[in-house]
Amino acid sequence: MSDARKIVIVGCGPAAVGAAMAARNQDKSAEVLMLSDEDCEPYEKPPLSKAVLTGKAMPQDALIAGPAGVAGKGIALKFNARVKEIDRGAKAVTTEAGERIPYDALVLATGSVNRVLPMFPAGQKGIHYLRTRAEALALKAELAASKSLLVIGGGVVGLEIASSAAEVGVRTTVMEIAPRILARVCDEETSALIHERHRRAGVDIRLATGSTALRPLPEGGFEIDTNTGIAISADLIAVGVGIVPEDHLAKAAGLVVQDGILVDAHCRTSDPAIFAAGDCTRFPGPQGPIRLENWRHAQQQGSVAGRNAAGGDQTYAMLPSYWSEQYDMYIQGMGWPIPHPTGRERVRRKLGDNATLLFELDGSAIAYVLGINAQREMGPARRLIEQRVPVDAAELADPTKPLNAMLKAKV
Repeated sequence: MSDARKIVIVGCGPAAVGAAMAARNQDKSAEVLMLSDEDCEPYEKPPLSKAVLTGKAMPQDALIAGPAGVAGKGIALKFNARVKEIDRGAKAVTTEAGERIPYDALVLATGSVNRVLPMFPAGQKGIHYLRTRAEALALKAELAASKSLLVIGGGVVGLEIASSAAEVGVRTTVMEIAPRILARVCDEETSALIHERHRRAGVDIRLATGSTALRPLPEGGFEIDTNTGIAISADLIAVGVGIVPEDHLAKAAGLVVQDGILVDAHCRTSDPAIFAAGDCTRFPGPQGPIRLENWRHAQQQGSVAGRNAAGGDQTYAMLPSYWSEQYDMYIQGMGWPIPHPTGRERVRRKLGDNATLLFELDGSAIAYVLGINAQREMGPARRLIEQRVPVDAAELADPTKPLNAMLKAKV
């Protein structure tokens, strides 16, 4: 029997791959096994709502571990191996196929699942949710044969779907229950800029609008009654109203769960032999336990979890960041947003007709930055945040004042 450390990772997304690669690097002799509930090499999720829907790429074009896959990194991978049970006492997991797999350390990187609206059941013909390769390819195929699409939800994923559909010539309507789009992501002014870009692309965004009834039409497609009294007809419906952590496996095993698997700064759960990372976790943040839902967080937290599962002792302390691509807009957020910021805590830096930066200040230091087409500015902005460099609000607002100069001036 081998004395090598057995590390089992449940999942197939960026957190799982990050964990597997970091575990392999930490302990070269360890046996690292990934258990995937899909039938393919782990792939990047961000292109699904963008390049995959528009036909510019396929999921297999962006493998997380590179062209050679995880096997090229010395990692074993089992396909269609959904785990149904964790036996913490025996340190083993059991798959739905009945295979029992022992572990010395277990990493849960189970990700998240779509929030499903009862009025729009997943699996009904013509109604789509988007989280996996199969869901993206199914939506892409139906978009190619449709003239109109209704997107339920004006968040990041919903708007990415809308921009992709508009790009391929599908008449698109977005229905958002809130008084503006991206209410959880950005300020009103940035929201208005993005809204206007969608309008110019021909997307009809209906705000403060909710569905009250859904009727399939005899000739195909749907008619949706709304709280405004105006019905909306569409050939297809795509629902993007958020995600929920896939934490039921952890909960069934008796781990502490709080809208996500609760972990400490080392990504360790309430069981010292089990770690967790990515969308499925709730971890220590500046204002208490928090969940994050983005690729970079998943990958980097996964790396910490994997390294620690293999005997390391690393703390997870990453600066959050995310991005979204819609039309010719590259939208980026970075840092920890200020809860309920005042006007004095926000500074706008206008860079051009289609480019802008918004800073949120914690005292005299930048806590958060949100940019549209401001890629060159994000590098120095990150360093200003990480180093908590005192800044002058008037200089931040002035596009002629380089951010790099603010870094050099405070050295």
